[in-house]
Amino acid sequence: ALYHQPSDPNAFDAHYAAVHGPIVRRYPGLRELRLTKLESVSERLPAYYLMAEMSFDSRADLDAAMGSDAGKESGRDLRNFAQAGVDVFILDDGNRVDA
Repeated sequence: ALYHQPSDPNAFDAHYAAVHGPIVRRYPGLRELRLTKLESVSERLPAYYLMAEMSFDSRADLDAAMGSDAGKESGRDLRNFAQAGVDVFILDDGNRVDA
C-alpha cells in the first residue's frame, strides 16, 4: 500500500500507530508488516508518504486475510486517516522479471 501525502502527517502517524497498524497485525497468515516513510530524490515532496508492505506465504493467505474481520475493518478504517488516498497492489515474487 502506498499512502499519498497526508495534510497532517502527525495525525496520520498517530492513527496508524494506535489504530490501523494494530488492526493489520491481526490479519490471519500475516508474516511481516514493514512500514517505510518515503523520501524524494529531489527537493520536491514525493507523491507518496508511507509504504506498507505485508508479506504472506501465498495468494490464498492474502485473500483470506483481506476477507477476514480484520481485513474488512482495516478497509473501513482507511477513511479515518487516509483521506489523501492510498494505492494498493500485489507484488508476486513469481512475476519478477530480469532487467
